[in-house]
Amino acid sequence: MHAELYTDGIEEITVSGTVVRVDLVSLSPTERDANNAPKRVFSQRLIFSVESFANSVDVMQKALQGLVDAGVVRRNPPIQPHNGASGTHDALAPNTRPLNVSSNFR
Repeated sequence: MHAELYTDGIEEITVSGTVVRVDLVSLSPTERDANNAPKRVFSQRLIFSVESFANSVDVMQKALQGLVDAGVVRRNPPIQPHNGASGTHDALAPNTRPLNVSSNFR
């Protein structure tokens, strides 16, 4: 039997030279945030070469597309800039990025 790993998400992706580190998180059974929701706590780290990370992302994108095609997942439309200019970023706008996107790729 092979060991299996469950994660509640990815907290951070860090690229350093030719190494990509992906920090996985789990919801804490004991720690709570200000809204009484379980805190996300570091659980394990995946370490890839840049090439193997890129290949892994490709595999995950294909799996996601299969879920979308099967109707299991619905994609949200892209967020439109509120100032009418496409492709610009308002530094004063609230952060609307998904929780599991690394700040390395803003």
